[in-house]
Amino acid sequence: MTGFVLIVTLVLGGVEQGEARFQPTAAEAQVPELYRLTAAQFPYERELIRTESTFSVDAVRFPSPITTPDPENNTVHAEYFCPVGPGRRPAVVVLHILGADFALSRYLAARLAQRGVAALFVKLPYYGERRPAGSDKKFLSADMERSLLSMRQGVCDVRRAAAWLAGRPEVDSTKLGVTGISLGGIVASLAAAIDPTINQAALLLAGGDLARILWEMPEAAKYRDLWLKSGRTRADFKTLTAPFDPLTYAHRLVGKRLFMMAGNVDEVIPPASAMALWEAAGRPRIQWFDCGHYSAVGYLLPAIRETVDFFAGDEAP
Repeated sequence: MTGFVLIVTLVLGGVEQGEARFQPTAAEAQVPELYRLTAAQFPYERELIRTESTFSVDAVRFPSPITTPDPENNTVHAEYFCPVGPGRRPAVVVLHILGADFALSRYLAARLAQRGVAALFVKLPYYGERRPAGSDKKFLSADMERSLLSMRQGVCDVRRAAAWLAGRPEVDSTKLGVTGISLGGIVASLAAAIDPTINQAALLLAGGDLARILWEMPEAAKYRDLWLKSGRTRADFKTLTAPFDPLTYAHRLVGKRLFMMAGNVDEVIPPASAMALWEAAGRPRIQWFDCGHYSAVGYLLPAIRETVDFFAGDEAP
């Protein structure tokens, strides 16, 4: 299968340095061209952050398969929560929200590791160490073309992250997943649909019809006004975003193991957008909460418990 194959591993000053190779299979030909990865050899670094009784946490760094004008953004920064103990185990890429609440993602990754699921928390483009020093560049901004490049880069970064997990000796490469909340859920839905090796996903507060989500979300008002003042229309916006819309590829989710969580009065991801993704993905199990996008904070602990149960294989039928 497609994988991240270790070639050389050295430990220098407590940092594991490896050379790795990504070798696509015939299934890569069916991946949409925008997200297709070619065979590549590249380095990675892994450095211990801390150890707990049931898992360890390592910083992981590797080059993004997409090169941008910002060198800092071209290195993927991640944290690997590796369960203690023998045997091969499921593995999940964990993505964060638009507001970059890394603590929430780390909490989810830790809970997964405690249940024997390896978890790689990945920071999306222009977040954390990936934002150039002194810069205000963000994943989403008024520069919509660059924002959509960030979406593409984020999906490709998840693909490389999943391949890195697949190459780990403690990981069962037949049980690869991805999960995220809000922005992370949208990127996760794209990655799960596009990558042939990712066969399970938990999508929290995510949905389809990206043009509607970006056009109507409260934070987008100033960007929307700038777009219209430039002489472009909402129809132009929909055309531009279509290659980055989970609905464009949702048919590829049918048959994969999925779990969704949505808010029935969500003001950022409209319930209709969640329903559209659910329908196109083959109507997987979905949990509706009586909340909006921001008031969902009161439901995140039970949602995380269900997500952990899902990947650990203990979820309710």
